[in-house]
Amino acid sequence: VQLQASGGGLVEPGGSLNLSCVMSERPPHSVVMAWFRQPPAKEREFVAAISRSGTRTDYVASVKNRFTISRDKAKRTVYLQMNSLKPEDTAVYYCAAGSEFMTTDGADYEYWGQGTQVTVSS
Repeated sequence: VQLQASGGGLVEPGGSLNLSCVMSERPPHSVVMAWFRQPPAKEREFVAAISRSGTRTDYVASVKNRFTISRDKAKRTVYLQMNSLKPEDTAVYYCAAGSEFMTTDGADYEYWGQGTQVTVSS
């Protein structure tokens, strides 16, 4: 299973971006999907996750009420709608999949995308 992320770019503070991540094939079992990010010179951090059914979501406190994670199971795709972007949101964003339960620990995810750069700057 391979993940392909897209949608990153350069945006001004207050702007929006919508990231997408497509799975190349359905994994053997239904999986939680998530987004992580790695800011410059910092460690990777959890951003958001969505349950296998799509009915539960979880966010890091710094993005709540600004970011929305969603998924389209038929298209094997997870999205991250990012609004009211701030310079501190600048990072490489990675999608992940494979956990059977909601978790913020990257070690619990089996599949990872290649990352897409998001830069928030005026």
